[in-house]
Amino acid sequence: MTKPNYDALNVGDAIPSFTTEPVSRLTLALYATGSGDHHPLHLDQDYVRAKGIPDVFAHGMLGMAYLGRLLTQWVPQAAIRSFGVRFTAITQVGERLVCTGKVVEKLEQAGQKCVRLELTCANEQGEAKHKADAVVALA
Repeated sequence: MTKPNYDALNVGDAIPSFTTEPVSRLTLALYATGSGDHHPLHLDQDYVRAKGIPDVFAHGMLGMAYLGRLLTQWVPQAAIRSFGVRFTAITQVGERLVCTGKVVEKLEQAGQKCVRLELTCANEQGEAKHKADAVVALA
């Protein structure tokens, strides 16, 4: 993987985005198995309906994982200096998630040239599900 060039980047530049497949019950089951989070809110329709919720919904950390994937498709994992995520809305079964990011600052941190990014994971209607910020070191 070739890292982006610090000198060639400008504030406002977008990083390559991606769109997920629709979140399915299978996606939730596989994520639950991989993460160890088997909470019935994400897997059991009878449980959620008894709570007055119409359907199961995605794990919050699934959206965070998608944003982590956005970063690691752009830079190697070792380049990530910080990564913080805020959950802003529930992701429903059937939604495709669009993961985007843009450069919001160029800075030097611990002697390294870095960029600060704003990242968003939103549905196709533009409703943000997760907002994040990250700092990555670039050559």
